Amino acid sequence: MQGYFTEPRHDALRQEVREFAEREVRPRIPEMEAGRRVEIDLVRRIAERGWIGVTVDPAYGGMGAGHVARTVIIEEISRVSGAMGAAVQASILGVAKIIHFGSEAQRKTWLPRIASGECLPTIATTEEQSGGHILGMSTTAVRDGDDYVLNGHKVYVGNSHIGDVHGVVARTGTGRKDLSAFLVERDRPGLTLAEHKTAMGLHGFSFGNLLFRNCRVPAENLVGCEGDGLRVAHSSSVLYGRPNLTAVALGIHKAVVEEAVTLCKERRRYGKPLGELHNIKLKLGEMKHRLMTAELTAYHAAHLLDQGAKCDAELYNAKYFNVEAAVQSARDCLNLHAASGLFTDRPVERYLRDAFHIYPPAGTGEVQLLRLAQLALGTYRGQWSERLADKVSLQAQRN
Repeated sequence: MQGYFTEPRHDALRQEVREFAEREVRPRIPEMEAGRRVEIDLVRRIAERGWIGVTVDPAYGGMGAGHVARTVIIEEISRVSGAMGAAVQASILGVAKIIHFGSEAQRKTWLPRIASGECLPTIATTEEQSGGHILGMSTTAVRDGDDYVLNGHKVYVGNSHIGDVHGVVARTGTGRKDLSAFLVERDRPGLTLAEHKTAMGLHGFSFGNLLFRNCRVPAENLVGCEGDGLRVAHSSSVLYGRPNLTAVALGIHKAVVEEAVTLCKERRRYGKPLGELHNIKLKLGEMKHRLMTAELTAYHAAHLLDQGAKCDAELYNAKYFNVEAAVQSARDCLNLHAASGLFTDRPVERYLRDAFHIYPPAGTGEVQLLRLAQLALGTYRGQWSERLADKVSLQAQRN
């Protein structure tokens, strides 16, 4: 939360990102909404600011600014454009596997390029038949000499159409947990990118399908060791995916409340501003309450990550509450607008569409509640935040 979990450096970063988003991103929104094309150039321009490398160690050219800073960046971009916020978070998510599991050679090869904005990484785990159930995936990677040969199909890959290197989790054995992760460059023979399909919201963002047909990948592109795929996928999802999407939802939520306040000041009913009506004040108060609570959960979780603390529960809770709260406030804001909110000259209908998109990835609301229930019952198996706490806290100390 601003002023509590943030420092002056975070405030300066917020101002920098907000000014950029207002100047460079907001003017492009009408074009993005009308064309519904993947905004490759705009995402590249954002990446050139170095923000994708916010959690990358300065030794590799990154900002090394931590997870609160990551939340600030994603939130401020999302406040202007949920689509561009989603694109930023998808690449920040994609870098996690290299930071935590990559070899030194892989870190030296990829992290400086990612930090400079030259390379946009992704992570590809979801499959059509297994969905978010990682152990149910069927994509295979078979060792053949100095290579692995990949065959299979990945869906809903964030930044699919602009990613330069995909982190692909595939099955390397017949055992239930025989999963491994690989870095697959976008121009590898045998990798096909499906045609971009437009969706309900997040226009300008791509989350498409990757098809692997005898795609050869050098053995040195294996991330970690064989069998580390489940750890790569779960740790990326919990430590990066959840808080990233939390920040996207928070940014959209802030825009929603700002739009509601603007409407209540501008529109008049019964000879007075809409915001002076008692029932409208109550509705606006509910929205402000949700936003303040959502902000608190988001920054508390990010702060704990920066401290290297055990915080899986806080990460699940923040993702669940922020998405639910953003959707509810967007619905309330649309109701305040009444019929005028259905037209695209006001942004509220876009906010609602975009907010709905944040629900499925990194686990639906039901998945977050399931994990929280397991934590309450004492049946949750291990804390991903605790397992990687040493690396996170050491980096925090250095920076």
